[in-house]
Amino acid sequence: MTKIEAPRGTHDVLPSDQPLWQQVTAEMERLCALYGYRRIQTPVFEDTELFARTSGAGSDIVQKEMYTFEDRSGRSLTLRPEGTAPICRAYVEHGMKQEPQPVKLYTLATMYRYATPQRGRYREHAQLSLECIGSADPAVDGEVIQYYDTLLRNLGVTRYELQLNSIGDRACRPRYVERLNAWLDANADVLDDDARQKRATNPLRVFDVKSERVREALEDAPKIGDSLCDACAEHFGQVRAHLDTYGVAYTVTPTLVRGLDYYTRTTFEFIGPDESAQASTICGGGRYDYLVEEIGGAPTPGIGFGAGIERLVLSLELEGIAAQQPKLAVFVAVEPGQNGLTVVQELRAAGIAADTDYAGRSLKGQLGYGQKHAEATLVLGAGGWTLRRGGELDVPIRDVDHLRELL
Repeated sequence: MTKIEAPRGTHDVLPSDQPLWQQVTAEMERLCALYGYRRIQTPVFEDTELFARTSGAGSDIVQKEMYTFEDRSGRSLTLRPEGTAPICRAYVEHGMKQEPQPVKLYTLATMYRYATPQRGRYREHAQLSLECIGSADPAVDGEVIQYYDTLLRNLGVTRYELQLNSIGDRACRPRYVERLNAWLDANADVLDDDARQKRATNPLRVFDVKSERVREALEDAPKIGDSLCDACAEHFGQVRAHLDTYGVAYTVTPTLVRGLDYYTRTTFEFIGPDESAQASTICGGGRYDYLVEEIGGAPTPGIGFGAGIERLVLSLELEGIAAQQPKLAVFVAVEPGQNGLTVVQELRAAGIAADTDYAGRSLKGQLGYGQKHAEATLVLGAGGWTLRRGGELDVPIRDVDHLRELL
């Protein structure tokens, strides 16, 4: 009989993995509450047009990575490859423009991209998407970036780098694209097939190529930072000033463009301690002032990011950070002839995490199991309850309240 395993590119988060996983997600949610972000949950699949229109028809996501299918009515649907477009779709569909702006939202959800699986890089992966919609204030850019910097610091990650750039807007980007295209024409021999394909859909995307040889050659290409209009330059200067005020260190990276068409002005990435090229980015995002308009809403500025949870957990592991495995409060060991189920239920009803033996262990085996898996062992015998911790002598227990005092 064929052994059935998890599909390639997926993974199980086992009970032994959960403490570190939950440590990460709990801190994400705690900080979201502190910063005023509210949770939103969007469907696992969306109309394919949502991603084709916002991500760009020539993007790697649309061309190579989307899980797209037709339902029984012939509608083209796609498993969400990223969280920003669905959240913006919900913002438009549910009239959140009428709420006080900006609207600050986040989701913790699975995303789906058909890509070569690698360490920390899965076809189904979990992600925090944090979005602030409805404000063009550069202070918002600073807050969004500072949120993730704070998250890393609070979790104990020390080896990371924030890369920052501005890619302009509709006012200044066309002139820059002309300069870039002229350089690319004059240096066509340095481009590979991947770069030529990206250029055909969006010239800025040539900076997102994977070839180190091409990336090195592009260091000599015109940089968009030299072509920013006064408004974009002023915005970027204020973003940097806010980060300086927060004490957030960053590196201005003139070739950082990100891979989606909807980005404008601020773009950023956090690079983690993993030295492998594919899994080193642990968070990426930027401003998307035209995205809401692109999906049928009124012109609305916004900024946000996507941060993979698996990659962040991997970063913690690479830093030597581990979470303590949780233990039961009480394990109920039962002498022959006694029934521990009623006691277990009484403890649980009182809010005390408890379990008992279901494997037919001897009393000695039960005591050994309890010592390993619980903070304390409650021994149920003919003479009543006794409490044992480690190698200590048994302490007689009167009732649940007495037990709670001793735990």
